Amino acid sequence: MSLRLRLSLTLGSAFVVIWMLAAAWMLCDLRAQMMESLDQRLAASARMVSGLLEQLPVPASNDGAALSAEQLGIPGGLACQVSSLRGEVLARSHSTPDEPLAADASGFHDQLINGERWRSFTLTHGELRVTTADRQDERDTLKYSVLLAASVPVAVALLGSLGLLWLGIGQGLAPLNRMRDALKRRSADSLEPLDVSGMPNELQPLLDTQNQLFQRIAQTLERERRLTGDAAHELRSPLTAIKTHLQVARMTQGETRDRSLAHAEEGADRLHSTLEQLLLLARVEGSLSFEDGVQCSAEEVARLAMHDASHGHVSRIDLRLPDDLSAAALDMPSVLAIAALRNLLENALHHAPRNTRVELTLSTSASLACFQVRDHGSGIAEEQLSLVTQRFWRQGSGEGSGLGLAIVQAIVQRCGCLLTFANQPDGLRVELRMPLSRESIGA
Repeated sequence: MSLRLRLSLTLGSAFVVIWMLAAAWMLCDLRAQMMESLDQRLAASARMVSGLLEQLPVPASNDGAALSAEQLGIPGGLACQVSSLRGEVLARSHSTPDEPLAADASGFHDQLINGERWRSFTLTHGELRVTTADRQDERDTLKYSVLLAASVPVAVALLGSLGLLWLGIGQGLAPLNRMRDALKRRSADSLEPLDVSGMPNELQPLLDTQNQLFQRIAQTLERERRLTGDAAHELRSPLTAIKTHLQVARMTQGETRDRSLAHAEEGADRLHSTLEQLLLLARVEGSLSFEDGVQCSAEEVARLAMHDASHGHVSRIDLRLPDDLSAAALDMPSVLAIAALRNLLENALHHAPRNTRVELTLSTSASLACFQVRDHGSGIAEEQLSLVTQRFWRQGSGEGSGLGLAIVQAIVQRCGCLLTFANQPDGLRVELRMPLSRESIGA
């Protein structure tokens, strides 16, 4: 069922119920007022006849004399009867039935005469009773005519309202139809933002969300294309080197063969490391979860990262801890926190002179843990600082996969961290700020 039809049925049903209740209320009130008006006409006619009797000669007995409606001065269609207090009919109009009207008591009465229902009103005036009456079927005919005349405009108005409701809903949904048509006209690989003008305020967030979705899909596809291209480019060289060294080892003997196998093993290790880095980068930039339920403090992350970066030999890394270091857990997956700090330390160890040590300084504030890594290398040119987190960027002809700092940047963006680089006279200083868990701080 279409949205337009669903809205029309829902709102139309509400309109019909409301209009029918209002019409029933109005018609019932109209019927009551009309019946009251007819009763008032009977009473008024009886009073008028009572006043005229003082001027007209009334027969002394029921001798069959009849007075016309004109003589009695009553409206046409009404019956009138004048009787004594003893019940003798003294005069009647031509429209009065042959059987006398009941006039025993004053006021309104419903009676059945010759199979016809009558509505009568009796007024006592001195020694006389004046009774006026009209047929109930004439009243019903008049009632139905009035009710029908009142119902037709209500029905027309209801049908008109439903028609306008259908047109109004169609006009209100026109922007959605324009969005649908714009989407149908797009090619399968088009990820450009939708440009639909005249969108109402209620639908503008939907259009913005749709365009943001296109943007995220475009970024995902670009990331996948870039990952595929980079992997093909970076893996081609180690695979070629491994194949070459294995071919040399197959054709040689002795020390040359051992050296070729060692080079092939180094190439395999490099290939394995590059693949691991590529997979980690793809997972960090994707939507995969790293939550494992393990929470680590800043000091624990620092010591684990030092161990991984130095492969168990932490003698080249100096860890400096303040006395007031917070024991609160980091508000991010421990796997990502360790991976980010490990890559910074590996990069510092790679660029620091072999006879120098890398400094890791840890401090905490109310909501952040700050890791500062400083090497004593040659640093990086200021114009190249903005390039260090790009994929496969290497300083000069340096070794490595060129993915370490790119992974750190991806973790920073995913977990709401802060990464800064600064050249110092004695080397490069890198600051990595990670959020602390509020629950741990409160505890």
